[in-house]
Amino acid sequence: MARFEHTVALVTGGASGIGAAVGRQLLDEGASVVLFDLDAEALKTAAESLGPRVAVYAGNVTIESDVAAAVDLAVTTFGGLDATFNIAGTAKFGTITDIATEDWLFTVDVVLKGTFLTTRHAARAMRSGGKPGVIVNVASLNAHVPLYGASSYAAAKAGVECFTKNSALELGADGIRVNAVLPGLVQTPMTAPLMSVESIAKDFTDRIIMNRPGQPSEIADACLYLASEQASYITGTSLVVDGGWEITNYPNLSSVI
Repeated sequence: MARFEHTVALVTGGASGIGAAVGRQLLDEGASVVLFDLDAEALKTAAESLGPRVAVYAGNVTIESDVAAAVDLAVTTFGGLDATFNIAGTAKFGTITDIATEDWLFTVDVVLKGTFLTTRHAARAMRSGGKPGVIVNVASLNAHVPLYGASSYAAAKAGVECFTKNSALELGADGIRVNAVLPGLVQTPMTAPLMSVESIAKDFTDRIIMNRPGQPSEIADACLYLASEQASYITGTSLVVDGGWEITNYPNLSSVI
């Protein structure tokens, strides 16, 4: 398939997990890709293995000058920017009464501020290029379902979902579509600590109708669909990709937080 031939894409959080899967699939389908991540070593490895249609930028999505530089790298290296995938995310856990304020804000900054800054600079580049564009934001099932000990993450992901709608509203006149993907449990380095607790892992999978976590490639499939021409009439919406988890309920994590 070559759905993304002649497409230039920026992927935040592109060194591992869902971001890496999105980057690989974009390359497989003909795109030129800039991977933007904090992990310089992982980016170096990616650049060496993925070929000439990939460029990398090691930086922080919460620092506006880094975001602007990553967008500029796409424009100067590949001639423009057509698609952006906001995937960078993290979480520092702690209950509302006990978590350090700086840890709460750290999560919100990476998840929500990072999405805002990247959307801002990507949209400016798309507008300057004079072509339609697309932005896909990876939120989370936790935009809809609270997570014990991670109020910052749930609140930030809910913010990403609503920010997606606002972005679609404001950027539609520029021909920029903006949508969100809300993954459930996905087998990534971020979820590995929780899934290493046998009782918690069983509780998760028992509540997922498909009885397993998702794979990064399955989330990437949804992201690429929303960025493709097959979704040309879709903007300002959310696609939950969770194996049916949202319609059951959430495990009680108070024993491990």
